Amino acid sequence: MNSEQAFDASELADLLGDKQDGEDKSLMSILEDVQARYRYLPKDALILISEWMGVPLSQTYSVATFYNAFSLKPKGRHIINVCLGTACNVRGSRKVVERIADRLGIEPGETTQDGEFTLETLNCVGACALGPVAIIDGTHFGRVNAAGADKLLKKLGVEGRKE
Repeated sequence: MNSEQAFDASELADLLGDKQDGEDKSLMSILEDVQARYRYLPKDALILISEWMGVPLSQTYSVATFYNAFSLKPKGRHIINVCLGTACNVRGSRKVVERIADRLGIEPGETTQDGEFTLETLNCVGACALGPVAIIDGTHFGRVNAAGADKLLKKLGVEGRKE
């Protein structure tokens, strides 16, 4: 992945040092900061955080793997989620996933080689009346069909893209 942000231990040390100056020092807030910086939680970062906080690595890893907001794999600059809950599925969300996957050249759970896009599926987003629902970079789009997926991808600059 070309645009993956390289992990920099000194940068993490600076971030942790800032936490000593009165910022929130909770494990969750530190993991959130690292995730925001690198778009995932690098293994070396988890080790350093555990050492700095004086908690077992297993505890840090447990938190990092329990919450869906955290990822141990690099994610793309743009995150595309498609709901596969019952209402969305009945209305064709699997075809939306297939179209997006085909256009990006990846499968759900994968990230494009250039690090621009990650495609994920969700079990339910609680917007059943709007199904199928796609969420791109936190913005919800309702009643998305395959043609609608093409339009959304075009807005992201995915015109004719195939890896």
